[in-house]
Amino acid sequence: HYAEHADKGFFGDLLEFITSGPVIAAVLEGPRAVTAFRQLAGGTDPVEKAAPGSIRGDFGLETQYNLVHGSDSPESAAREIALWFPGL
Repeated sequence: HYAEHADKGFFGDLLEFITSGPVIAAVLEGPRAVTAFRQLAGGTDPVEKAAPGSIRGDFGLETQYNLVHGSDSPESAAREIALWFPGL
């Protein structure tokens, strides 16, 4: 899922974080599902960009540890759904 970050300096820390506890994976669908969830999740920088009332805005402490991932496009969603839920 994070293969595009494998050559970046933060990858080791990212891998350690995302495997440090349980993961809940879900597929949300509906009109504008990607846009709606990204708004609920909040900006990717929980300290500077995430709005109060969003998941990251209320619970995020650092960009690297931002609690939640949401696909950035319908195409990314299709790829990520196939990865997490083969055959869905």
